[in-house]
Amino acid sequence: MSKMMTALVVEPGKRTYIKEIPMGLKSLQREVGGNIEAIYPFPEPVAIVCRETGKLDGGPLNRALRDETGTIYDIIAGTFLVVGLTEEDFGSLSPELIQVFTQRFWQPETFVMIDGQLLAVPLEDTP
Repeated sequence: MSKMMTALVVEPGKRTYIKEIPMGLKSLQREVGGNIEAIYPFPEPVAIVCRETGKLDGGPLNRALRDETGTIYDIIAGTFLVVGLTEEDFGSLSPELIQVFTQRFWQPETFVMIDGQLLAVPLEDTP
């Protein structure tokens, strides 16, 4: 039986949800729809696991990443996961980190360019 991990799933146009997924590369690829890329934009011991070619493939824009002033510096395309980090690999998110990142990514967003500035607009989520 494969070992499981608790991850936060963030899909375009939807609110976040928690999912138990098997550990391993194939499971992560299945969740995001292709080869994975891990990014580490937060000081907490978490990774964002997304599809490596999400933007290049024209995936739907999902959520913004913001700097400490709230300015958007990147947008993740397609479904992504927030997972915990262990000393050697990805792992389950702790209940505290689930709460932090559920709150951070809860509201679905859409993106518009106004006067040369990229803005994230909260969306009503779809069930």
